[in-house]
Amino acid sequence: MIIFVSCNFSFRRNFTKFNSMKVKDLIGLLNAKIICGQPHLDREVEFAFASDLMSDVLTVEMPNIVLLTGNANIQTIRTAEMSEALTIIIFRNKKATPDMAKIANENEMVLLEFSGSMFRASGILYNAGIKPVY
Repeated sequence: MIIFVSCNFSFRRNFTKFNSMKVKDLIGLLNAKIICGQPHLDREVEFAFASDLMSDVLTVEMPNIVLLTGNANIQTIRTAEMSEALTIIIFRNKKATPDMAKIANENEMVLLEFSGSMFRASGILYNAGIKPVY
């Protein structure tokens, strides 16, 4: 016997459309810690991509994108550089290394730390109107 169940699912966002925001507003939403890139906090962010797999990040090349990752190593900065992700958020209380901050600063990137999970930050940014890549 097969039973079909109809689910009445509704999802509400607190905005009417996708939009962009300044990095400084993103920091306020997440209560994120700024590691480097203070001169670039007025930069616009329109898209977000969340991944711990740097090979997946390399498939994305979009303007105005923020990279959300749990990887706190130099490869994250190098990968973001190739993908033109100028804003990087590291999650789960992981700390950026001094080498990460140095190279990010040289590339005019904003490097942030967030104490929560990638899932939580993704939801907050999506709810605020940041577009997903896919």
